[in-house]
Amino acid sequence: MNLEEKINAYISSQPEPKKADMAELHRTILQLLPENKLWFMDGKNEENKTVSNSNIGYGNHTIKYSNGTTKQFYRIGISANITGISVYIFGIEDKKYLFNTFAHDLGKAKITSYCIKFNTLKDINVKVLESAIRFGIEQKTV
Repeated sequence: MNLEEKINAYISSQPEPKKADMAELHRTILQLLPENKLWFMDGKNEENKTVSNSNIGYGNHTIKYSNGTTKQFYRIGISANITGISVYIFGIEDKKYLFNTFAHDLGKAKITSYCIKFNTLKDINVKVLESAIRFGIEQKTV
């Protein structure tokens, strides 16, 4: 399977309404990042053990670790979780920015330093989520 087939299979494997919400988010992010790198991680380690939820990534971000090493990773990501969907926004230096800027208008969601988690798109203001994603896209890679 090629990358797009893996992503489509992952989205299609979700129960409704998560499947429709993930498909809509995928389309939206592709429109916001049409020329950027697309990623898919199945959540398995080298021993083929599941260590995280599968996720779809968009764009490119360099993670710099405290020991000085770096790793290429995606800038924006989406993942199905047990109760809904997580949207990851990497590369924001101010760890309180997402919460302080978007929590008031976003709706029913949990926000951490780099993750916005919600049950369904109908629980949140999608335009506010898009604004958060746009902000993440505009951040410079370290």
